Amino acid sequence: MKPSYPDEMKKQGSSPHRHSFCVTSKQMQAIEAQLFDAGFPVAALMEKVAGRIADYWAQHWDRSYEVGVLVGPGHNGGDALVVARELHLQGYGVKIYGPFERCKSLTMDHGRYCRSLGIPWYQTWSELEANLGQRCRLLDGLFGFGLSRPISEEVATAITRINHSNMPVVSIDLPSGIHTDSGEALGIAVKADITLCLGLWKRACLQEIAQPYLGHTELIDFDIPLANIEAVLGVTPKVQRLTPGRALRTLPLQRSPVAHKYTVGQLLAIAGSRQYAGAALLTGHGAMASGVGMVTLVVPETIRPSMVAQLPGALVIGAEETATGEIATLPPLDLDRYDTIACGPGLAQVDWLSDILASSPPLLLDADGLNSTTAEQLTKRLGPTVITPHPGEFRRLFPELISGHDGALQAAQQTGTMVVLKGAKVAIASGDRLWLNPHSTPALARGGSGDVLTGLMGGLMAQKIVNVNRGQRQKSTPANSTDAVLEAAIGAVWWHAQAGLYAEQQRTVLGVDPLQLAQSLDPALANYLANK
Repeated sequence: MKPSYPDEMKKQGSSPHRHSFCVTSKQMQAIEAQLFDAGFPVAALMEKVAGRIADYWAQHWDRSYEVGVLVGPGHNGGDALVVARELHLQGYGVKIYGPFERCKSLTMDHGRYCRSLGIPWYQTWSELEANLGQRCRLLDGLFGFGLSRPISEEVATAITRINHSNMPVVSIDLPSGIHTDSGEALGIAVKADITLCLGLWKRACLQEIAQPYLGHTELIDFDIPLANIEAVLGVTPKVQRLTPGRALRTLPLQRSPVAHKYTVGQLLAIAGSRQYAGAALLTGHGAMASGVGMVTLVVPETIRPSMVAQLPGALVIGAEETATGEIATLPPLDLDRYDTIACGPGLAQVDWLSDILASSPPLLLDADGLNSTTAEQLTKRLGPTVITPHPGEFRRLFPELISGHDGALQAAQQTGTMVVLKGAKVAIASGDRLWLNPHSTPALARGGSGDVLTGLMGGLMAQKIVNVNRGQRQKSTPANSTDAVLEAAIGAVWWHAQAGLYAEQQRTVLGVDPLQLAQSLDPALANYLANK
């Protein structure tokens, strides 16, 4: 069964590369200014954009639905009016709510023409609401990108009533009232069922705080020339939306016909305690699903037999433990022989972490591995380091930084680590670049989901590193291993989300327990590859 979001790689007339761009309000204004300066009229752009929205509407809803069009004073309102005109001419029952007396001139012109066509126009929400039947949808064109002031007075009251109504809402570009960059509601904002983002993805579409307002998001591409985009964002933008095509290129889906377990990566995973034995098991399952050649799992001795029984493909080593069942000391291991070390899930206590931090392989720290370290220790580490905090762990490690995407970037630059900030929209920060994964599901909001991600990411890291670093066991890791680690993180975040989407379709949003998630990793990937 295919995931429920549209496959961006197959949209007709749309470049896959274009789907990775993600812009701020100022960047979008600069890109549009280039179009206008080159001679592309504002009116022509409005007609093109609105025509594609009208086409989308006609493809999804028939003429039995009335259309209530909410018109603002700017060009977002102008877009809405052109859509209103086109749908009216196609036989839809269209009615307009336009509360603003002063509008931009182009919007005023379209409003005057809509009135000449006899499209009903109401200046108050109450009037429109009273004249719409039960079978209707709203097109929100009150405010688009660039809004910086809170919505107030009569329009704010109208939005409150819209949000409490049962009328489905389709927003043009962004739900009215959402800040383009931060995703915050400016006083109040429309809660859309669908958001049709125009031209390029806006940063708000990937901000966690905006998700309750956005509904399902789709990009309405209007063919901005790549040269204009790159003139503002650069050839390699600093902020990118993670696309399926980009993620798939990171996965080690091709192997040499003479591969063996030592040529496709060795992962050392250190996880679990007597109290949190499940964390070790889930980490192990995630690692095994990654396809890594060899998984060595270190756990407290008392839980080793159960791990051996449930993870027969892993080498499970028991460690001396404390009276309360945590790993007291690591068993004698040559840490530098492994391609990657993943450490943290379910450990509860990590008094021996300095040995891990001093080792040379790339290191993935999660959960109690993070809780037992400091930002200063991370900064001093020589090898590539990935940290996977949830927002609470991030605040503990970096109390002076703001939370969210910008904070993740600052933390990555401050410590030299790669930061995978978990949440509804996972962010991957490396150096001065940020990748944002748009695909996820609240089905992943379960204890243990992060442990699966740790195992999966660790296994992919080991497979990437073995190709870069095979035979080189030294303190100074080659520079290009950082790129390999980044590729693994991108692939793991996307694949993990795909498994959540796949499992949700099998079991509903309530039924995706972490073991089911881990067991869905490989079927989800196989299903995606078969249907892409």
